[in-house]
Amino acid sequence: MAPVEVSTKLGAMPAQIIILNGVGSVGKTSTARALQQICAHPLLHVSMDAFLDMLPPAMFGHADGLVFETLDDGGRPSVAIRTGPVMDAAMRGMRRAIAALAAAGNHLIVDDVILDSADEADYREVLAGFETRFVGLFAPLDVLEARELARGDRGVGLSRWQYDRVHAGRTYDLEIDTSTTTPDQNAILIRDAFGL
Repeated sequence: MAPVEVSTKLGAMPAQIIILNGVGSVGKTSTARALQQICAHPLLHVSMDAFLDMLPPAMFGHADGLVFETLDDGGRPSVAIRTGPVMDAAMRGMRRAIAALAAAGNHLIVDDVILDSADEADYREVLAGFETRFVGLFAPLDVLEARELARGDRGVGLSRWQYDRVHAGRTYDLEIDTSTTTPDQNAILIRDAFGL
């Protein structure tokens, strides 16, 4: 797919896009919200979860949509994610929606869980005309599992399954260990690194 044509009519500079990637419960959403509070220009927050919410309920647990499969990992639960064509199309659509928002002059902060190198490559191709930065958010597995358990709104074991997959082969413009920082501190690091 050809990159989206960049329009700067709404602003003096091309759209800036910050993509936060990390395991569930690493702090992507709270970091995105904190960044919105301190940036010099407005940032729209695009969340993968918002696109998941668009799926028909029948697609959860269906092979064409999104299936969570609980596995045993040495006596600990590990929740594998399996996606089908409906889910894959929704995620491709999300990446193109991000490009369309940026082409209209919006600056964006995106939180995603990139599990496949093909998805990262698609992001880079679709967003080639914009100032796009990839930020990896990291934390030790025991910290992620404790956060996951405390949240109570996620299946316990998602972090364990995602842990070795989310960052495998990824290239970042900035990496942050969220076990030693707060969302506000993460936001400051991102703002200062990219002149936001």
